[in-house]
Amino acid sequence: MTTYYVGVDGGGTRCRMRLADENLETIAESVIDSPSNLQVRNGSAAFGSIQELTESVFKKAGLGAAAIASAHACFGMAGGRLRSAREAFAARTFPFAHVEVYDDIDIAQAGAHEGGDGAVLIIGTGSAGMGMMDGTRYQIGGWGFLVGDTMSGGILGRELVRLSLLAHEGLDEQSDLTRALMARFDNDADKLMAWSFNNPDARAEMEELFSLGYSPEPSGPVPARPADYGQFAPMVLEFAERGDPVAGRLMAFEHAAIDQYVNWFKSRGAKSIAIVGGLGQRLLPDLIARHGPIMCLPKKDSMHGALILARRQHQSA
Repeated sequence: MTTYYVGVDGGGTRCRMRLADENLETIAESVIDSPSNLQVRNGSAAFGSIQELTESVFKKAGLGAAAIASAHACFGMAGGRLRSAREAFAARTFPFAHVEVYDDIDIAQAGAHEGGDGAVLIIGTGSAGMGMMDGTRYQIGGWGFLVGDTMSGGILGRELVRLSLLAHEGLDEQSDLTRALMARFDNDADKLMAWSFNNPDARAEMEELFSLGYSPEPSGPVPARPADYGQFAPMVLEFAERGDPVAGRLMAFEHAAIDQYVNWFKSRGAKSIAIVGGLGQRLLPDLIARHGPIMCLPKKDSMHGALILARRQHQSA
C-alpha cells in the first residue's frame, strides 16, 4: 500500500498543503488565502483552512477517505513558537493517521537545507530565526506581532503608520511616503485610528469563521491584524528606491533588526543562512551586499520541509 505524506505551511496570510508519495514526489497541492497563525482566533482560522485544503488536495489527487486516513501529516504553523499552541492544535480532530505540529520555522529550515545543517530567517508578515548546527537546534524570535517580530513586514508596516501619523500632526518629518500612507485614509487620522481599532477586513474574517462554526461571534471591536499592517511594507521599499527620507529611516530600522539575527547565527557557527518570506527575498540582494554569500535562497520550500519532517517522524516511529 502506498504511503502518503501531507505537508502544510500555515502562514500569516495564507495556508498551503502538499500531498506527496513515499519518495516525497508531489502528487497534488492547494493554497487558500486565509491567515493561519495559531495565535489568530485561537487557531480556528488555521483549522478551517486545513479542513478545506484536505478536501481540495485529495480530490485533485483522485484519492478518497482511505488515503486520507492512512496519510502522515506535518503542519508547520505561524504562531507555533508557543508549545501550548502547538499542543492544542495537535489535539484537534484531524482525519490523518498521524499529525505532528511544528513552528513554521522548523519546516522552513528543513526545506531550505534539505534536512541538513544551516540557519533560516523568516522575514514575511512575521519573523523568526532557527538553525541546526552540528546536531544542535538554535531558535530566536518568533514571539509574535505584539512583543516581537522585529524583522517582519507587519512591524515595518506598523512603523510606517506610526511615523505617518506623527508627520501628519507635525511632530515628525513629513515625506512623500507619509503623505501617500495618509492618503489611503483620506488624510483623516480618525479614519486611520478607527481602521486600527476595528478593522473591516479583520472583522469580515472573524464573521466568516463564525458562520463556519470555527470561532465565536465577534462582540466588540476587532483590531487590525499583522497582515493588515504588512500590506504597507511594499510601500517602504518602493519609496526607498526613490530616495524618500522616511523610507530610508524605515529601511535602516529593518536592516538593523535583520543584522542582529544574522550576527547571532554567525557567532554560533552558521555557514549558510537562507532567507524565506516575501519581504526577506526582496531584500536578499541588499543582505548579500551587507553580509556576503552566507546569505542565500532556500534549496527547497517550506512545504517540502514539512514533508521531510513527516517522513522522518513516520520512519522513526
